[in-house]
Amino acid sequence: MHRSPTIDYIIVLEGTIGLELDDGPETILQPGDVVIQNGTRHRWHNRGEGTARTLSVCVGAQHSLGDGIPADTR
Repeated sequence: MHRSPTIDYIIVLEGTIGLELDDGPETILQPGDVVIQNGTRHRWHNRGEGTARTLSVCVGAQHSLGDGIPADTR
């Protein structure tokens, strides 16, 4: 799992991708699906037989981890 100090816009271009979040079951994504992440802990998995490809745009942001300390200062 990882967390980024960004707001991420992810578009699935090819393949089958699993998105696992801290607080829930894995979500399976297909081409055309869009995910917007706002500093959440997550991990990605290629769940298909072939190549999985995404387009990602990451915009710098500052997030708190719930304890008042910004995520990008740890």
